[in-house]
Amino acid sequence: MKRFAWRLQRVLDLKIKEEEVKREALMAVTEQAAAVRGRILMERAAFRRTLSELRGRDGWLRLTEQEMLLQYGHVFEARMRQLESRLAELEEQRRAKIAEVLEVRKFRKGLEKLREKARAEFMKNGQKLEQNEMDEHTTIRFARALMEQS
Repeated sequence: MKRFAWRLQRVLDLKIKEEEVKREALMAVTEQAAAVRGRILMERAAFRRTLSELRGRDGWLRLTEQEMLLQYGHVFEARMRQLESRLAELEEQRRAKIAEVLEVRKFRKGLEKLREKARAEFMKNGQKLEQNEMDEHTTIRFARALMEQS
């Protein structure tokens, strides 16, 4: 029996590679988002640590350092807004990448179903041809046996 060859196999191979590339892009965006999220947490923790250190200081030194911290508090808030904005952008990119991966995966799964259906049809036809060939051999043997008896 000849080997199964599906005409759309190259398209399926390309879709598999495309899904891998899109999944890698998704992972890259996810890692960037995690890095930004970590940066936000680290900077907030550093700010809180600075505030708690100020609580432990005495009088005049505490007031001057607290005043300086409050003067630059808006810089911290601006930095947090900037990081949160970047995180929102990355999350939006991540959602878009997920949608792309799902779309390609859906297309790939459809092609795989078509391939399996074509393979099942190929096997069915192959078995049918094999059965016909066996029937023909049986008929020829029976006819020879009849001719030899006559």
